Amino acid sequence: MSETIFIGGGGPEYGEPQTLLLKYANRHGLVAGATGTGKTVTLQIMAESFSAMGVPVFLSDVKGDLSGLAAAGREDFKLHDAFMSRAGTIGFEDYAYDSFPVTFWDLFGEAGHPIRTTVSEMGPLLLSRLLELTEAQEGVLNIAVRVADEEGLPLLDLKDLQAMLVWIGENREEIQLRYGNISTASIGAIQRQLLVLENQGGTQFFGEPALELADIMRTDIDGRGRINILAADKLMSSPRLYATSLLWLLSELFEELPEVGDPDKPKLVFFFDEAHLLFDDAPKALIDKVEQVARLIRSKGVGVYFVTQNPADVPEDILGQLGNRVQHALRAFTPKDQKALKQAAETYRTNPRFSTEEAIREVGVGEAVTSFLERKGAPGVVERTLIRPPSSQLGPLDAEARRRVIAGSPVAGKYDEALDRESAYEKLKAVAEAAAREAEEAERLEEEAEAREREFKQARRYDGKQVGRSTSRSSRDTGVGDKLTKMVVKELTGTTGRRIIRGILGGLFKGR
Repeated sequence: MSETIFIGGGGPEYGEPQTLLLKYANRHGLVAGATGTGKTVTLQIMAESFSAMGVPVFLSDVKGDLSGLAAAGREDFKLHDAFMSRAGTIGFEDYAYDSFPVTFWDLFGEAGHPIRTTVSEMGPLLLSRLLELTEAQEGVLNIAVRVADEEGLPLLDLKDLQAMLVWIGENREEIQLRYGNISTASIGAIQRQLLVLENQGGTQFFGEPALELADIMRTDIDGRGRINILAADKLMSSPRLYATSLLWLLSELFEELPEVGDPDKPKLVFFFDEAHLLFDDAPKALIDKVEQVARLIRSKGVGVYFVTQNPADVPEDILGQLGNRVQHALRAFTPKDQKALKQAAETYRTNPRFSTEEAIREVGVGEAVTSFLERKGAPGVVERTLIRPPSSQLGPLDAEARRRVIAGSPVAGKYDEALDRESAYEKLKAVAEAAAREAEEAERLEEEAEAREREFKQARRYDGKQVGRSTSRSSRDTGVGDKLTKMVVKELTGTTGRRIIRGILGGLFKGR
């Protein structure tokens, strides 16, 4: 098996053919360029190449065009002659049309298999980013997650978190003695943001069955890696949900996969399209998390490729870790654009044959400035490159063909139906109902006590002193018992009683 994947080349004016070494494919990469310069096709041919080498791929389909990976290109396609000509020019002798094994996913469960996670697995850091919480609100969310864990209350879906926040609010006086201030304003703000998330369709993302990582790291029966395509055209209307869901998936890979060192080829290649959405207005804690994942996940055998319009969209500390680069054209219409273009050019190992800055400005559609890691992991000299044509269908798959692919998927039926097992919402609801029953019982006891007292007084009026003498002791006993019952009932139905009920809730499962 070849140790490289072919990216492109050209005639003498373009230099040597450009290949990506599989051994260094987990050293991460960057695919950048202005809109309409060919990033999507580059993403398509890289996914094809990794799949052919037995490497599973995960990518998001922002425009709906990448679904064509599931179908072979056709000779009646209008660009057929151009593709054949390009293949001949760059010396791509093995070029042929082919389809690839694809699994379609969709957070909303409409254009693919649902992807779900639980609130607990997402964690307070990513949830705070998703909900755009302030530092104080993030602190309250951390308390809610921590207390839920201590009390044995699983946080699986959004209604679990909403119920937990209500419980935290009702018991905040006791809880904040241990964890710090909990303001009702912060709880209300989090609840409002959860409502916004529900309106954006985020409810479907949280729940069970949660995604098993093994299902996005499959190979087909012929040894080719499966290409996992996340339908993101609708998801892009909620950019914060899009970016956070992908970062969650990266974090899960980082946390769950074992160390493998430097494998001969990656265990998975992950393309993060529209990467600027991840970093826009992101807090430092989140940037540090991404940097940590990018630095360490390669030892888990995962290569991460950021796809964006401008390299400046990626923080410098992360950009420095991206060794394999495909830079399509950048437009420099403003001073800010010119500065970004110059900075992009300075990140490449210079080629004495041409100016990198001018090349990035001048390359046409389907052409790029490329640099890939060479032997021993050293960055290669920058080259102007004609990108190879795709073997799969250029453009989206039709709806009927997509349905057939989904129906024939190896995970068909596994995630389609949501499960709703007992979790925080159900447990807190059960305790609240038990407390309500106790309050009703207390009211019943009070009514019975009052009825007995009325009956006793009425009997005394009719029986006179004899009744009073013969029943004096029992009356005293009953009166004492009745008075004690009335005191307990009064406390249960008053302010103190409500505190007792909250205390019952507060001690929930303490003896588990």
